Amino acid sequence: MKKQIFNPYLPSYEYIPDGEPHVFGDRLYIYGSHDRFGGTDYCMNDYVCWSAPIEDLSDWRYEGIIYQKTQHPYSIGRNLLFAPDVVQGADGRYYLYYSIADSGIMSVAVCDTPAGAYQYYGDVHDKSGHVAGSSRGDFFQFDPGVFLDEDGRIFLFSGFCPGRLEDVQGRKFVGCHMCELEKDMVTIKKGPKIILDREIPCPEERRYFEAPSLRKFRGNYYLIYSVRIGGLHYYISDQPDGGYVYGGRIHSTSDVGINGHSVENPAYPNGNTHGSLVEILGNYYIFDHRLTSHSSYCRQGVAEQVWIEEDGRICQVEATSCGLNGKPLLGIGTYPAYIACTLIDRNHYITKEEEQKNGICITQEGEDRECEPGQFVQNIRENCLIGYKYFSFKENTKISFCVRGKALGKIRVKTTEEGEIETEIALNIENTEWKTVTGMCAVRGEKSGLYLEFIGTGSFDLLEIAFY
Repeated sequence: MKKQIFNPYLPSYEYIPDGEPHVFGDRLYIYGSHDRFGGTDYCMNDYVCWSAPIEDLSDWRYEGIIYQKTQHPYSIGRNLLFAPDVVQGADGRYYLYYSIADSGIMSVAVCDTPAGAYQYYGDVHDKSGHVAGSSRGDFFQFDPGVFLDEDGRIFLFSGFCPGRLEDVQGRKFVGCHMCELEKDMVTIKKGPKIILDREIPCPEERRYFEAPSLRKFRGNYYLIYSVRIGGLHYYISDQPDGGYVYGGRIHSTSDVGINGHSVENPAYPNGNTHGSLVEILGNYYIFDHRLTSHSSYCRQGVAEQVWIEEDGRICQVEATSCGLNGKPLLGIGTYPAYIACTLIDRNHYITKEEEQKNGICITQEGEDRECEPGQFVQNIRENCLIGYKYFSFKENTKISFCVRGKALGKIRVKTTEEGEIETEIALNIENTEWKTVTGMCAVRGEKSGLYLEFIGTGSFDLLEIAFY
């Protein structure tokens, strides 16, 4: 890496969930939906793309808008661009699969380059011309996962599985289903076929909900998907179109299933999830997203390295602040507070409105934008815990916090969630502008967490943390 990188891996003003990572040539491209800060629904902005050279995953480049809502040739429902996926066809062109909100069908756009201006190409249909998902009794099309196998076969996975069995138009929610496409990338050759049937008995914590994404590593096919709450899980098979066996959970931005956390006791506020795996120079990474601002409509991309065992298993990895960095962050210098991977609020709020007003969260000021200034941690008060993983502390002797608000008490510093207090920094502020408070820091360790909790009265916001 030319520089350090942390989670979220894109700039803090960028809200791109549902990230599907793909390597084309010597660059990694991220294709996702596009939330709007302060938005009132999912995916309110147009599709944009970011990319990075595979040799340096810290060097992200904004590729611009690649497809706009207005390019879809007809209006359906909310007319929002939901989660997409991209594949390079045998003809060398790039095909972007997407589903307009409420449409229940799968549409396709095409471009000559990975991140150029895509143009509408058509809707996925059968040989008779019938558009899949357009009629009563059809399988509801949702969340495309497109895959081109080494033998040239093209598979399109899809499926939404809410509590009800069908939508108001009678289209069926059957679980995860798949069809094979013709070489034209838009005509169904075989299928649809149910791959993960919603009727098969399954523990709720691993039940398929949405976001199928197929990848192939070391001869195994990995079907990554999202459960309702609890992260990204996977099934594994030796063939792309069946025989899948449950593998486990890969990642949860709330650490559900790891480090003593559960859906009822998350390390970070629970939300929906969507992402996939990618291999880069022999290493494997899972791309996922987290929510911010007390809202499922303001989600940001995060990523972690994962390891595939010799038998093909993937063990769950924890959510960290260092993410793609490949090692702990240096315990020296200044870091933005929004890279927190633990955010726990044990206060009781009577209403959702009260929680949104007074509860801790990561947020920003102003309107949705494509530039700084960035995010900060808001409403830190007693019974809250903010955590960062991981740092390498060697030489620092002081720690400072850039804060604002009205608060009187102490900031306690620990290296683990339940660990002993390493140091305390007095806090006595009453200001609307950012102010720096400093204290001694004796934390040491090659791989150490940093957890902050406030004891006192009032509340404050946190913009930056510095070690020196």
